[in-house]
Amino acid sequence: MSAAVRPEGAQHRPTLTDRLSTLLYTRRGLLLGVLLGPPLIWFSVIYLGSLASLLANSVFRLDDFTGQVVREIGISNFVELFAPANLDVALRSLIMSVLVTAACIVIAFPLAYYMARYATGTQKALLYVAVMLPLWSSYLVRLYAWKLLLAKEGAISWLMQRLEMQWLLDALLATPVIGGNSLSFSPLGTFIVFVYMWLPFVVLPIQAAIERVPVSCIEASADLGANPSQTLRQVIFPLAMPGIAAGSIFSFSLTLGDYIIPQVIGNSTLYIGQVVYRHQGVAGNLPFAAAFSLVPIAIIAVYVWLARRKGAFDAL
Repeated sequence: MSAAVRPEGAQHRPTLTDRLSTLLYTRRGLLLGVLLGPPLIWFSVIYLGSLASLLANSVFRLDDFTGQVVREIGISNFVELFAPANLDVALRSLIMSVLVTAACIVIAFPLAYYMARYATGTQKALLYVAVMLPLWSSYLVRLYAWKLLLAKEGAISWLMQRLEMQWLLDALLATPVIGGNSLSFSPLGTFIVFVYMWLPFVVLPIQAAIERVPVSCIEASADLGANPSQTLRQVIFPLAMPGIAAGSIFSFSLTLGDYIIPQVIGNSTLYIGQVVYRHQGVAGNLPFAAAFSLVPIAIIAVYVWLARRKGAFDAL
């Protein structure tokens, strides 16, 4: 069989694929729209649509006699948010989120600094694995493992007895506000588990931010007579602030909205997530649950705005 030979000078007719690729290459805005269009549509329909539905339900009310949702616009749910019990729940959740975030930053910064500045090769890889390893197991598995560790007959109590430091544990559990029957039934235990759960989400952004600090800035600080502590406070820490802010967004928002950890670890103290869950799933008061769920959204929106001013999204 003889192959067809294209005559010399004959032009190649562009195919539909060629034309499409040329169009997308020459019009970068169109290419960006094609790439971002589907996820933006999905985001708009699923996420923003859910928020709109949430806001719509928050202005309805529940009929106390029939237990049915009355679709009449009002602000009774928002007025009820200012009841002392609800304000106490919101304040408690906010304080816990701030404390957990502060503790995560204090623990994460030295580790992230060592990973970024001193660890190399295999050691750095092992540290990455150590930070990420808890995330390889199920959230509930880690939670119930901590419940066993914090129990009155658990490993932590046994270790404190062996070290003859049971008195210290008893003193902590006898402290008002943070204490309880055991670590697994106390706000202190809830705080410990929160810090453990969200710590990896704080270490990695800080480590990435510190790695981006130019070595020349550190050397210039030393040349100008600054000691290591001054360099850390006045050079490294401010330049690492975007990573700190980015990590704090994760720990703060995850703590504020979580309802499983306080339900498994802790006493009868309520947090925002538990109140929303109980009104929506147990009491069937969807309008009030929707109104209360807007509280963490508003708090997180303000927090993200403040973090953005610190350059948090530069480190995400």
